[in-house]
Amino acid sequence: MLRRLSSPVRARPFQRFSQTEAAGGVLLLLSAALALALANSPWSGAYEHLWSAPVTVSLPNRELSLTLRAWMNDGLMAVFFLLVGLEIKRQLVAGELSSPRQAALPIAGALGGMILPAAIYLAINSSGPAVRGWGIPMATDIAFALGALALVAPRLPIGAKVFLTALAIADDMGAVIVIALFYTAAVDATALGFAALALGGLVALNMMRVMRLTPYLVLGVVLWFFVHESGIHSTIAGVALALTIPTRTRINAAEFSAEGRKLLDEFDRTETGDLLTLTSKGQQDALFALGYASKGVIAPLVRLENALHSISAFVIMPLFAFANSGITIGTSALDWRVVLGIVLGLVAGKPLGIFGAARAAVAAGAATLPGNVQWTTLHGCAWLGGMGFTMSLFIATLAFERTPLLDSAKVGIVAGSILAGVIGAVIIRADRHGHRATTADS
Repeated sequence: MLRRLSSPVRARPFQRFSQTEAAGGVLLLLSAALALALANSPWSGAYEHLWSAPVTVSLPNRELSLTLRAWMNDGLMAVFFLLVGLEIKRQLVAGELSSPRQAALPIAGALGGMILPAAIYLAINSSGPAVRGWGIPMATDIAFALGALALVAPRLPIGAKVFLTALAIADDMGAVIVIALFYTAAVDATALGFAALALGGLVALNMMRVMRLTPYLVLGVVLWFFVHESGIHSTIAGVALALTIPTRTRINAAEFSAEGRKLLDEFDRTETGDLLTLTSKGQQDALFALGYASKGVIAPLVRLENALHSISAFVIMPLFAFANSGITIGTSALDWRVVLGIVLGLVAGKPLGIFGAARAAVAAGAATLPGNVQWTTLHGCAWLGGMGFTMSLFIATLAFERTPLLDSAKVGIVAGSILAGVIGAVIIRADRHGHRATTADS
C-alpha cells in the first residue's frame, strides 16, 4: 500500500513543472483566442470597457487608482515575475544554470536568441517611435514552448525539455534586465529611496535566517508599491523579492532522513491493530512531527515557488493574455514595419540566434549537447524559442502603451509566435518520425 502511494510524491520536480507549463500553455492559447474573438464581436465595447474600468485602492494619505488592465499588468504580473525570479535563483543555485558547464549551452542560446532578433527589428525600424519596440522579439514564452513540445513530442528526451526550459529562464533573465534598463520612465528619487529601504529589510530578514514566508511577502508588497511609485516598472519588485527568499533549510537532508526513520518507527510501534490513526495518539504525534520535519527540509524558495506555479500558469498568465490579446482586425491602420520587424525577429532571429550560438558554444568546447539530444531536435527547440507570446506582449505594452503602434506589435507577436511554433513542431515531429524509423530498421 505504501509503495503505491509513494509514486506521486516521488515524481520528478521537473516533470511536474513541465506538465504544469504545458497545460497552462493550452489555457493561455484559449484565453488569447477568446480575447481576439471578443475584440472583433458585437461585445467589443464591453470587453474594452471592462479592462479600462478604474479600480481605486485607498491607502493612508493617498489613493492608488489604476485601470483593471493596469492592475493586471502592474500588479498580478509582479507575482508572475516573482515566480520568474524564484526559478532563476533556483536554477543558479542548484539547477541547470548552477555550473558553467551546465549553463553554457542554454545561456549561449539565450544570448544569441536575444541579440539577433533585436538587431533584425532595428534594421527594419531604425528611426521614429517604432524604435522602442526592439525588445519585443527578444522573448520566449516558456508555457507556449513547453506546451507545443508536449503536444507534438511527449516522449522527447528529457534533455531537450530541460534545455528549452533553461533557455527560457536565461531568456527571462535577459528580459528582466532589458525592462529595468530600457523601459523605465523618469525615476522619483524619494519613492526609490523607500523602495531601497524595503529591499534592505528583505535582505536583513534573509541574513537573520528568517524562514517564514509571511514577513517577506508583507515587505514585498511594500517594495512593490514604492517601486511602482518610483517610475521603475513595478514587476521588477517581484524579481527583487525573489532574490531575497532563502534557499537554505532548517534541517538538512541527513538530519531529515534520520528523524523521519525514527518517526516512522514510532508510527509503526504505536499501531493499535485497527489500522486507524484516529485511535492511536502515538501515531498522530508521529505524523505531526513528520510533517513539521518535512516542512523544515524544504527551502522557503521551493515552498513559495510550488505555491505560485499553478496560480501563475492557470490564473495570472491566462488573465494577462485575455486582457492584452484583444486586437481589432481590419479597423486599425497597422504599421507594417513594426509587424514585419517582430515577425522576422521571432521567426528568423530567435531560431537562428539560438541555434547558431549553441553550435558555436559546442564547437568552442564551452558546452556539450544534452544526453540523447541530436542537433535536429535542438534545431526544432530553437524554433519553439520563437514563441514569445506572454513576455513579448508585456514588453510591447511598456514600449507602445497608449499609442497606435501597440496593435501593430500585437499582430506581429501573435503571427510570429504561431509561425515559429508551427515550424518548430514540424521539425521536431519529422525528427521523431525519422528517429523511430531508423530504430525500427536497425
